Amino acid sequence: MGENGSFWESLIYAHPTCTTWKQEAEGSIYHLASIFFVVGFMGGSGFFGLLYVFSLLGLGFLCSSVWAWLDVCAADIFSWNFVLFAICFVQFVYVTYQVRSVAFDREFQELYSALFQPLGISLTVYRKIVLCCDAEVITLEKEHCYAMQGKTPIDKLSLLVSGRIRVTVDGEFLHYIFPLQFLDSPEWDSLRPTEEGIFQVTLTAETDCRYVAWRRKKLYLLFAKHRFISRLFSILIGSDIAEKLYALNDRVHVGQGFRYDIRLPNFYHMALPESPPVPPSRRSHQLQRGSPRRKPAGVTNCGS
Repeated sequence: MGENGSFWESLIYAHPTCTTWKQEAEGSIYHLASIFFVVGFMGGSGFFGLLYVFSLLGLGFLCSSVWAWLDVCAADIFSWNFVLFAICFVQFVYVTYQVRSVAFDREFQELYSALFQPLGISLTVYRKIVLCCDAEVITLEKEHCYAMQGKTPIDKLSLLVSGRIRVTVDGEFLHYIFPLQFLDSPEWDSLRPTEEGIFQVTLTAETDCRYVAWRRKKLYLLFAKHRFISRLFSILIGSDIAEKLYALNDRVHVGQGFRYDIRLPNFYHMALPESPPVPPSRRSHQLQRGSPRRKPAGVTNCGS
């Protein structure tokens, strides 16, 4: 204890306390460096926030190095500040290179701003998603089919960038697909990764459309490598399916003036003719495997 006490005493009392303070202030370079430090630490997050922080901190350390060289004439102070300036400069160059390496075409940039950026997805993560679809936007001309009922295999997941898609089953209109909605989210959700299937609906372009497509196997490999991207797509697909369900809900009724509401299944079953009971295990399996685009049995269109 005695040795430790003497060590701390020597550390604290080795230098005499300041009895007199300098009357004159330090030079303008020192104060400029302090201003750069204060403003630099107000930077935000993300690539541009890092560029802001490293640029101002680097200028602050550079000014401190000049101040130590000209005013203080202290080699150690100059050396430390110059080393920190060099580190900030290298970091600034590295972040600038990353920003340039994740530049996208106009359509992908607009897609990021509209869909992924509000969710807090960084450009580096978005770059992995874009590379998975080969950074390609596909054109679908008016009245051309994206998928045909009972014929087209489910082998990809597509997101509409522009235009409008009409969804029909047996020639009967179901709903539209608008920009920033998935074209085949119900089909994607209805299959396990190892399963194969075909479309039960027909998707036709009502206008000239542009969409992004991820191949099924390639996208699952991306999910296996990056769990965060897997959870992100799970949320986006779930939200998209919910929107399609509500689009169908707005068009149907159960007779006698009653509207069908997916939030009130008990009311729906009471309004329909009685059907044989379904075991709970089988019912839950049907709910999990069924496609949200299928019309409920016994439900008619509002306009019919």
